[in-house]
Amino acid sequence: MSKRIYIFDTTLRDGEQSPGISLNIHEKVEIAAQLERLGVDAIEAGFPIASKGDFEAVKAIAQKVRTPVIVGLARAVKGDIERAWEALKYAAHPRIHTFIATSDIHMEYKLKMTPEEVLNRVREMVTFSKSLCPDVEFSTEDGSRTRPEFLFKVIETAIEAGANVINIPDTVGYSTPSEFGGLIKSIFENVRGIEDIILSVHCHNDLGMAVPNSLAAVQNGANQVECTINGLGERAGNAALEEIVMALRTRKDFYGCDTGVNTREIYRSSRLISHLTGVHIQPNKAITGANAFAHESGIHQHGVLSNRETYEIMTPESVGVRKSEMVLGKHSGRHAFVDKLKEMGYEHLEPAAINEAFERFKDLADRKKDVLDRDIEALINQKVTQIPEIYSLDYFHISSGNSTIATSTVQLKKGDEVIQEAACGDGPVDATFKAIDRAAGIQVNLKDYYLKAVTGGKDALGEVTVKVSKNGKVFLGRGISTDVLEASAKSYINAINKMVYETENERL
Repeated sequence: MSKRIYIFDTTLRDGEQSPGISLNIHEKVEIAAQLERLGVDAIEAGFPIASKGDFEAVKAIAQKVRTPVIVGLARAVKGDIERAWEALKYAAHPRIHTFIATSDIHMEYKLKMTPEEVLNRVREMVTFSKSLCPDVEFSTEDGSRTRPEFLFKVIETAIEAGANVINIPDTVGYSTPSEFGGLIKSIFENVRGIEDIILSVHCHNDLGMAVPNSLAAVQNGANQVECTINGLGERAGNAALEEIVMALRTRKDFYGCDTGVNTREIYRSSRLISHLTGVHIQPNKAITGANAFAHESGIHQHGVLSNRETYEIMTPESVGVRKSEMVLGKHSGRHAFVDKLKEMGYEHLEPAAINEAFERFKDLADRKKDVLDRDIEALINQKVTQIPEIYSLDYFHISSGNSTIATSTVQLKKGDEVIQEAACGDGPVDATFKAIDRAAGIQVNLKDYYLKAVTGGKDALGEVTVKVSKNGKVFLGRGISTDVLEASAKSYINAINKMVYETENERL
């Protein structure tokens, strides 16, 4: 009989802590809903004490997402734990996740606490957490660099205080697979009561070993893995969920383990996270990269055509990647479009969202001869989460050349009001952004600009992602169009709309 491994997704907590990522509440709820469709066992929805926005997001996810365990992170501090429970109490399956550092270097220089003080804190705060919530997880921060004898003592203390999940993090990605696997084995050999709880691991990727360290832990008895979609996370990131899950599935003969993940939702989850965070997936990324199932070598192509198993150890369909694309065009009707959406796995869309997507599809089909699956995916993702469209692009005109100063005129709509402004800049995109700043009466700093073609060809749909900052906060905007300048303007306006929306909400 296969051993069940629980998948604990921390994309919305540790993943969002990646530099430059800032998700709003609508985006977090949308991601949580997709993680539920993916079939993860637990979703770490955020760190409620960190900010009002984090608290509200955890609360909203707890209210909406009903199947997985919803987890809130808290330091081993009473105020953190109370705040976490205040957000989590709405969940069908809530879990408080509290932690404290246990390595000598962290206790001495960060906590400025003695080992005995740390043990007392663990006992008090796990007991307090248990008094609020029946499901309590305790983490030994920097566990892989903690003295084993002290680590065993901390774990026993947490179990005696009521923790039913113990997490051992490789917080700074320092460990190696044989080392980390050995540590997990030693915990099972030396800790009383360990057989009655879930032993979890949370590995970082600083040396590129987050996935192999997690798998080594599974081999040595761990039955929960904490990971993120696309391996997002602090510094070099976390263990990538898709790699953990597909390694266990593909090499079930070796690991003897199963997960409850619906692997056909992996690709869609990966693309959604990339789209909403603005963190793009490298082409050679395992499982979900653009080249993961691509074969260019003639020898490889011949082998795959003869028998796919010659060069494919898993099928693209198993992770939700389609082998071929059915082309739609301007003569395609709504019925064919809806069938295509179902075929691509978008059964969960509301009728209003389908109607809106169909209108965008017809508009694109008038500009582009063939509309491919990836074009449709981009159209769906364009408005997967809704915030009020305070400003919208009504018109733009650009004058530019290699020997002239770029000038842009834009016309924005704000409700019934029409605002027109013009500006010069260092190129057409810069001029357009400056004109939008003037029209909206807002000055922001552009931190990042990224343009990619969704598909190939001269009529390719262009997708632009921008990051702007204001008062230390970063806002991400996206826009798509066959005209890259229009896509640029739309992405910039989208970022400004998010900034205005969040600012107004904070005032309430």
